[in-house]
Amino acid sequence: MKEQTFTPLQPLIYDLSSPGREGVKLPKLDVPAAELPEGFARTDLDLPEVGELQAVRHFTGLSHLNFSIDGNLYPLGSCTMKYNPKVNEDAARLPGFAHLHPLADTESTQGALALIYQLQEWLGEIAGFPAVSVEPAAGAQGEFAGILMIRAYHHSRGDHKRTKIIVPNSAHGTNPATVTMAGLEAVELPSDDDGNVDLAALKAACDDTVAGMMITVPNTLGLFEGHILEVVRLVHECGGLMYMDGANMNSLLGIVKPGDLGFDVMHYNLHKTFSTPHGGGGPGSGAVGCTKALAPYLPGPIAGILAQASDEDDAPLYGLVMPEHSIGRLKAFHGNFGMHLRAYAYIRAYGAEGIRNVSRHAVLNANYLRAKLHDVYTVPYDRICGHEFVLEGHFEGVESVHALDISKRLMDFGIHPPTNYFPLIVPEALLIEPTETEDKATLDTFIEVMRQIASEARENPELLTSAPHHTPVSRVDEVRAAKQLVLCCRPAPTWDKEKA
Repeated sequence: MKEQTFTPLQPLIYDLSSPGREGVKLPKLDVPAAELPEGFARTDLDLPEVGELQAVRHFTGLSHLNFSIDGNLYPLGSCTMKYNPKVNEDAARLPGFAHLHPLADTESTQGALALIYQLQEWLGEIAGFPAVSVEPAAGAQGEFAGILMIRAYHHSRGDHKRTKIIVPNSAHGTNPATVTMAGLEAVELPSDDDGNVDLAALKAACDDTVAGMMITVPNTLGLFEGHILEVVRLVHECGGLMYMDGANMNSLLGIVKPGDLGFDVMHYNLHKTFSTPHGGGGPGSGAVGCTKALAPYLPGPIAGILAQASDEDDAPLYGLVMPEHSIGRLKAFHGNFGMHLRAYAYIRAYGAEGIRNVSRHAVLNANYLRAKLHDVYTVPYDRICGHEFVLEGHFEGVESVHALDISKRLMDFGIHPPTNYFPLIVPEALLIEPTETEDKATLDTFIEVMRQIASEARENPELLTSAPHHTPVSRVDEVRAAKQLVLCCRPAPTWDKEKA
């Protein structure tokens, strides 16, 4: 594949500034003028004076520098950067929903409440849980809700000695952070040679101080836990509860129900799995599903039926109810309602069989890439994967090339780099997720580029270590850039271009 030529940086808008130019001409005041309060308007801003056309070109040029899934492949492992169906965006912008005030009364919000209620029911059916709350604002907040629910459950039974949550070393980084925020202790477990949880270590960790276990299925290596039922049994037998990180549900939809596996609570990433993945700009939604025993502890309020329909022509009366022993509110009003709309539209459009095909194709695409690349890259766990897989981004005898160099070189071909250096248990990890929305031609292009980069690493490693070559901004010192920020598009007088 040929390398791509990228849109060059536009001239700095300050360089186009000319005194007296105006980008916007405001209409004459039709009300008496009033002075702004002192200190309200800043006078120290050295803003450029340009016409409307120059301003439009400036911001349009900036927008072209943004990478998006609408432009090219975004194989970012563990984040599900798949195409966002535009019909879902249209649904979220319907005036009746988009203009609805969050403080409107129950009688005037029946459509929105009915939609939330139906979404709760569908999510419960998909994952095998009788109760769901869609209030949490993101996956990490959904995790936090799940662990707080587990803690509240044990405390309600007078069992305060359960202070430990078991977390595999292949977990998402948010998992141990969530445990700590909930006031509990994370106990790390190693993985075995096949990438599964080490059962011997799990058995040793299970005692009467264990509140539960957090685990991602498939795990962050992209592998389905081969003995997940045994893992669930061991934790339940010691009195703990099972929490599933639902970040990787993109590989399970319509195929496996976590509730049927024995999980007690899990969060869904609606923004990843059911529309508007991270690449769409957010916001997120970390809905939580759970068993009947944990339902009273769900974050609230949740949508419920306040009164059944009196006859066939009437609809039920929907309203918001707070679970009996709720851990409380995690988000103002009703959560990120726009995401609920998108998820509802996504599920409604696909239907049961379509949802199942989402996962079938996501898994097929990932395994196709893995099979086509395993002879030129080291695949540490070279077995059937879920929706993603891990490569090692280094080559024997080529010490100068690292995962970061491979990722930088991918940018020359217009492909977004995959996740680097995660999961931590794989050296020079490249975590790759093609998603179900990419066709075979796109996958073949990615394979061709990855194989070419592997050849370049052995024949001309400097080509990788100096990449990217054709992007508007070349390689930077990322550590320094993070610590010495340049937040203005106009450099300060003391800014040293040679050192930046």
